[in-house]
Amino acid sequence: MNILYLLIGLSIMLALLFLLAFFWAAKSGQNDDTYTPSIRMLFDEELENPAPQKSDEDQI
Repeated sequence: MNILYLLIGLSIMLALLFLLAFFWAAKSGQNDDTYTPSIRMLFDEELENPAPQKSDEDQI
C-alpha cells in the first residue's frame, strides 16, 4: 500500500515537471515560426491521386 503513495507522488511530480517544461517552451518562443507561413504559398502541393495519363496505345 505504501508503494502506491510513492507512485502517486512521483507521477504528480512528473506531470508538474512536464507542465513547467511546456510553459517554459511556450514563453521562450520555441513554437514561433514567422518565416515558413509567408513562403508556404510559393510551393506547389503535389496531388495525392493524380489523374492517369493517356498513352499512345489508348488513343488508337
